[in-house]
Amino acid sequence: MAQDPKYTAGEIAKMAWLTARMAKRGIASQTVYQGDLERKFERIVDGAREREAQHAADVAEAEKAARKARAKNLKTK
Repeated sequence: MAQDPKYTAGEIAKMAWLTARMAKRGIASQTVYQGDLERKFERIVDGAREREAQHAADVAEAEKAARKARAKNLKTK
């Protein structure tokens, strides 16, 4: 399983709210459908993973551009 990404404060709050709603439904009955809340929870986790992957790609691209600029500056000197 993939490592959990770092969550924003908003994502943590939403996940806490959804967890509380799932617990409330669980208290009401063990047979209550919770799939809708579980899907919302998973969407938050997936969004955080995508954001972290995009950030890593942006950092890698910036490093590549910086290396290219340094190489160009060394050639011109």
